[in-house]
Amino acid sequence: MKGLVLAGGAGTRLRPITYTSAKQLVPVANKPILFYGLEQLRDAGITDIGIVVGDTHQEVRAAVGDGSDLGIQVTYIHQPQPLGLAHALLTAADYLGDDDIVMFLGDNLIEGGITGPVDAFTADRPDAQLLLKPVADPQRFGVAVLDDAGGIVRLVEKPADPPSDLALVGVYLFTPAILDAARVISPSARGELEITDAIQHLIDGGGRVRASVLDGWWLDTGKKDELLDANRIVLGSITRRIDGEVDADSTVTGEVVIEAGAVLRNSTVRGPAVIGADAVLEDVHVGPFTSIAPRCQLTRCEVEFSVLLAGCTVRDVPRLEGSLIGREVTITRTARRPAAHRFMVGDHAHLELPEG
Repeated sequence: MKGLVLAGGAGTRLRPITYTSAKQLVPVANKPILFYGLEQLRDAGITDIGIVVGDTHQEVRAAVGDGSDLGIQVTYIHQPQPLGLAHALLTAADYLGDDDIVMFLGDNLIEGGITGPVDAFTADRPDAQLLLKPVADPQRFGVAVLDDAGGIVRLVEKPADPPSDLALVGVYLFTPAILDAARVISPSARGELEITDAIQHLIDGGGRVRASVLDGWWLDTGKKDELLDANRIVLGSITRRIDGEVDADSTVTGEVVIEAGAVLRNSTVRGPAVIGADAVLEDVHVGPFTSIAPRCQLTRCEVEFSVLLAGCTVRDVPRLEGSLIGREVTITRTARRPAAHRFMVGDHAHLELPEG
């Protein structure tokens, strides 16, 4: 069995962060989202993994390398254009050969790993097995309709009147039959080869398509608020570890990770939170559910429920909350007159200023 992780796509919902970074490399609890999926494949016994990449292929290659640091063997597969999940499968057809496949969307997070679904697929070996999760807003997703035996009989993409609340999670298990199905379907109205159409072709042809319903959480990190929520949930499972320098005037409470090289001076950190290597915090309060990446410099400020990427500088800002701050960003206050807000902001940014 081979893994196929999709790490292409433009990441438009996370702009401007993704103008300069692959969306799959945005960190959750200071670890790239992509790494969670790679580790879960490895833990399920799948170490031969293809990564489908697009325009951000150089950055993904730099982060993952040959996979040896993660205990996997990686093959990179370039998809010239993001023309759908079924197109990504066909792009990887030579790599996949006649092996069974676990396809994992690289910006998804799943609680508890995929070992159970992989074992169930291996034992029964249906033509396809899809991970499903009950959701409150199924009209936002592809949804599945099941028969009494737990087989999937119909898939509907973003239905106005959902026939079920079972959304398709971004993990799919296939035999090579999916490649034959992908070869005969036509592009959808948006010009893409949809994986739901390929799976429906299997169903209509009498193929067995099974469901695995997740008990734990599933998170799609494609938007800022979703990413912050993912960061909150993942931080809730960390274990306290203090490897950095914490002076006598600082207080660290709860489950907090302070990486080696980080320095706290006259600061308070309330967990769960993680402070990256070589970050320097002075006269700072860090509230729960905050990830501060390596090399950040924070002075006389308060940060809570936020994700700060590598190399940020935040100085003299009374409170930063619910924020996603990109790499090497500087946020400061100034005594310069006349008093005014002064910004240099990239395309598709979102800023909120308090009234008054």
